[in-house]
Amino acid sequence: MGMSADNLRGFILALSSSFFIGSSYIVKKKGLKKSRASGLRAGSGGFSYLKEPLWWVGMITMIVGEIANFAAYAFAPAILVTPLGALSIIVSAVLAHLILDEKLSLLGVLGCILCVMGSTMIVLHAPKERNIESVKEVWSLALEPGFVIYCCATVSSVLFLIFKFTKHYGQSQMLVYIGICSLMGSLTVISIKAIGISLKLSFSGMNQFIYGQTWFFIITAVICCLTQLNYLNKALDTFNAAVISPVYYVMFTLFTILATMIMFKEWDSQDATQIISEICGFFTILSGTFLLQMTKDLCCSNNSEQPILSETELQDP
Repeated sequence: MGMSADNLRGFILALSSSFFIGSSYIVKKKGLKKSRASGLRAGSGGFSYLKEPLWWVGMITMIVGEIANFAAYAFAPAILVTPLGALSIIVSAVLAHLILDEKLSLLGVLGCILCVMGSTMIVLHAPKERNIESVKEVWSLALEPGFVIYCCATVSSVLFLIFKFTKHYGQSQMLVYIGICSLMGSLTVISIKAIGISLKLSFSGMNQFIYGQTWFFIITAVICCLTQLNYLNKALDTFNAAVISPVYYVMFTLFTILATMIMFKEWDSQDATQIISEICGFFTILSGTFLLQMTKDLCCSNNSEQPILSETELQDP
C-alpha cells in the first residue's frame, strides 16, 4: 500500500525533526555542564543555564526540530510521526559518545537498533489520517468520555509525581522526570495536532482562529511544553544523555499512541494483523529500552567501583 502525498510530507518533516532534536540534547547538556560553574545546577532546581549561550543554541536547535515535528502532525497521523523519533536516539547516542564521552556499549547499540526496528514496524502498519474538516470536530472528540478520563488520569499522575516523588526520588530515579515529560507530551501532541489542523484549514481558506477551541489548544500546548522543558532539563542535568533519549522516546511514544488511539479511534479502521504488528513493534521498542537501561546500570556499577580502587592504590606503600 503506497504512501499518500500528505503522509510523505509528514514523514520527511518528522525525519528532519529527529536529526535536530537528537543533536539538541547534546548541545543543551554541554551548556548545562558549563552553567554548573556559575550557579545551582538544573537538577537541583537552579536556572543558571539560562545565562549560558551554548544552552540557548541547543534550545534553538530543539525549537527548529519541534517546528518540523509540529508541521508533520498537520499532514500525517500521530502513530506515523511519533515513532520516527527513534532516529533522534541514534543521533544523540552517537554524539554523546563522540562529544560528551558518555560511552555506549555494544549492548546499547543493539538496544538502539531494536528501537528503530520496532518503530519501523509501527510506521509500516500505521493507519490512514482521519479526515477532519473543523477544529470543532477535534473539540467534540476531546470531550468524549474516554479521552476525558485519560486527561484526568494524566494530569493527576503528573501532579502526584511532581509533589510526591520529585523531591525524594528525582535525583536517583530517572523515570520520575521522564514520566512527567512523557505524560505531558501526550497532551502536547493532541494540542499540536489540533493546532496543525487549524493552520492547515486556515491556509486553505477556512479560518479556524475565530473559534475559542483553537486558542484553548494553543494555551494547553504552551503549558505542556513548558512543563516538559523544565523536567527534561532536570533529567539531562542529572542522568546520562545516551540513556535519557531512548527512555524518553519510548515512554513518550507509548502515551502519545495511547492518547491518539483513545481520541481519534485510529484502530477502528485497521484489521487484527495491523494492530498485532503495531503491538509487536512497540514491544520490540521496549526490548531495546531494556538493553539501554542495562547499559546505564553497568556504567553506574563501574563508576561506583572506581573510587575504591583509587583509595587502595593511595594506601599502597
